[in-house]
Parts: sequence; structure tokens; C-alpha cells
Amino acid sequence: MMFPGRYKGRLWEQALVPFVRFSQVESSGGLLLVASAVVALLWANSPWAGSYVALWATPVTLQIGGTSLALSLGHWINDGLMVVFFFMVGLEIKREILVGELNSLRQALLPVVAAVGGMAVPALLFLFLTRGTPGQVGWGIPMATDIAFALGILSLLGSRVPTGLKVFLAAVAIVDDIGAVLMIALFYSGDISFFWLGTAGGIFCFMLLLNVVGARHPVFYALCGVALWLAFLGSGVHATVAGVLAAMAIPARPRIPSGDFLARARNHLERFAASPQDDIRVDREKQAAIDGMRKVGLLATTPLQRIEQALHPYVAYGVMPLFALANAGVRLSGPAGAFVDPVSLGVLLGLVVGKQIGVFLASFTMFRLGLSALPAGTRLIHFYGVSCLAGIGFTMSIFMAALAFAGQPVFETEAKVAILAASTVAGLLGYTILRLTPPSR
Repeated sequence: MMFPGRYKGRLWEQALVPFVRFSQVESSGGLLLVASAVVALLWANSPWAGSYVALWATPVTLQIGGTSLALSLGHWINDGLMVVFFFMVGLEIKREILVGELNSLRQALLPVVAAVGGMAVPALLFLFLTRGTPGQVGWGIPMATDIAFALGILSLLGSRVPTGLKVFLAAVAIVDDIGAVLMIALFYSGDISFFWLGTAGGIFCFMLLLNVVGARHPVFYALCGVALWLAFLGSGVHATVAGVLAAMAIPARPRIPSGDFLARARNHLERFAASPQDDIRVDREKQAAIDGMRKVGLLATTPLQRIEQALHPYVAYGVMPLFALANAGVRLSGPAGAFVDPVSLGVLLGLVVGKQIGVFLASFTMFRLGLSALPAGTRLIHFYGVSCLAGIGFTMSIFMAALAFAGQPVFETEAKVAILAASTVAGLLGYTILRLTPPSR
């Protein structure tokens, strides 16, 4: 990305480059996510609906020697591919804690408090509406925010949305993800096998040891990550938690400081410039200098950075659309009473009303108490618009619905229909508010 004229080279602009690149991938990935959800809905409500159900129920067996693992195609996506998504979530969480918006108490206070408010109010509203019914176990469904959809809508607004607002929403969504992972581990897991849980703990400790002794090649962590996933699969704790834990073990420090990188890079550049040959293809000296620059670049970057950048397009353009295709296909029958039952009403009001009340009220309180300041170029109405966008629960909410109502297809269908409707309403409401609100000077 190039910055215009006088902004080029400014430290703060350079620091925003990774975030801007990240949000751009999320934006286009969000559009593909929408398309996949639409295809799933049309397919599930078409004359070929039987093929949709049959496809995801297809058994797929992985066999190595005498050991085999048999799951349906849908389970391979939800319990397998989604581990990669949660691994990305873990990398983002670790990055934000180390060098991002969650790096210090002062920086983290506003998004953390806003996210907690945005999780507590929807959950309480859902519990109030479903109290005394079997559907109350789904209280975690309206607590999530889909960062891909939310940032995708913000991208449609272009420069009308201040950068500080995008950073705030991304930080809120990441704190939301932390809450979702904790809920999955504590409340939406099955019967616990302490043998496999202990095995998973041992593998995780070994991964941390690899980090401490300086192992940095991704292959080491990939092999251990697969073993960790298999252990969690047998433990009763949902296997996606393995992805987050594996991310916590990935090295996040460069091998050389910036001063050493600068000195070594200059040496290679001087070596490159000193060679009289113009054609790089036949000049071994220039080729050696370029190879040296590449190696120095690897030493100055971290495995966490490289893995996150390498995986992100695959998750945004592959894993998430496939998840949407496999999970968003619900039968839209009985529209007259679709949002009257407690589960549907709890999800709908939780995401559309509870989210905006929780996030905005928490943010407003922080501003009034003087504990946080409005980011440059923003007003309270901007935060209200973003609070509405936080009600786009889509991916994580659908995932939580599948876990909460496993074996209860009626409740699961009601919840998914409400999630799709609520995410649409929240997205349109947030977009309209921010579209009509000019940036503050």
C-alpha cells in the first residue's frame, strides 16, 4: 500500500500497514462469506435440498495403518478446518496482547470494557427470554461478533470511517473471540476424558518448551498442533480450543534486533551496489546479496508474523466460506411464527438490541468517567453505529448454535435463522448510521 505525499514514511502510518492489509483481506473475505451463506440458503430451500443434507452427512475416514478416524464431512469442517480458523484467532489475540490494542491496560481498557458489555447484555437478555425452557442453554449464541462481516461493511464506507473506529471494532471483536473460546471450553464441551486432557496438556507444554529453546521452523509446531488437536478430539473439550492453544506457543520474537538488521541489510545492499554487472540473472554476487537480504529479513521477522500472513488468505477465502456453505443452509419454513419462539426471539433481540446497548453503554460510560477519550475524528454517534455492527454475529454465533443445540435440530434451525436475520438487520442499521454521519474534524 502506498501513502500519499506528505504522509509517506511517517512512523504511525507505517505501523498501520499490517492492520490495513488485514482489514482489506477481511473485507473481501466477508463478501465471499455472504455469497456462500446465500448459496447455502438457496440450496437448502430448493428442490435439491436433499443433496445439501446428504453432502455434509457423507462419511469421510482418515486411516493411517490400523488407526482410523471417521467423521461426516460436516464434522470435518466444524471440528477440523475450524481449528485453523481458531488458530488464526489465537495468533491475532497473541499479536494484540504483545504489540496491539491490548498491549497495555490504558489501551485495552476501552475495547475490553465495551466487549464485556457487548457480551453480558445479549446473554442476559437471551436468558430472560428463554428462562425455564430447554433453549436457555444457547445463551452464548448472541454474544459473538463476526469481524469479517463487520470490517467488510466498514470498508464499504471508505474514508467516512475514521481509522481509530476500525481499530476499536477489531479490538472489540478480538476480545469477543477470547470470550467465545472460554465459553466453548467451559460450557459447550462434552464429557471430559482426563487422560486425553492430560495428554493435550503435555503436548502444549512441549510446544512451549520448543519456543523457549529457540525452535522456529513451522513444521515442528504443525506436527505438535495436529497431535494436540487429536488429543483434544478425544478429551471432550471441543477440538477448536487446540487451535488457540497452539497459537499461544508460536514464537513472537525476532532473532535479531532492528539495529542489527539495519547493519546487515546495509552490508548486503553495498555488496549488491558494488558489483559492476547489471544483469542480476548472471551476476552471482548480486544473487548472493539478494539471498543474504532474504535471510536477514527472516531473522528480523517472527514466525507468528509469517504464519499469520501466510494463513490469513486461506482462512478468509477458503475455511470461512466453506464453513458458511456447510452451516448456513437452513429450511425457511413457517415464516409467520419464525421469531415468536423464545430461542429465535432471544437471538434476534440479543444481537440487534443487546449488542448495541452493551457496547455503546459501556463505551459511553468510559468516556463520561474520563477513563478513555474519543479517538481522533470520531463522535459518540460513530460509536453507536459501530455498536450496531457488533451485532453481526454470523460465523461465531452459528458455530455456537451448532455446539449449544447439538442433537436438537429444531432449536438449532431456529437459532440459525434468527442469526442470519439479526446479522442482516444489525449490518444495515450500522451501515446507515455511519453512512449518514460525517467524520468529526
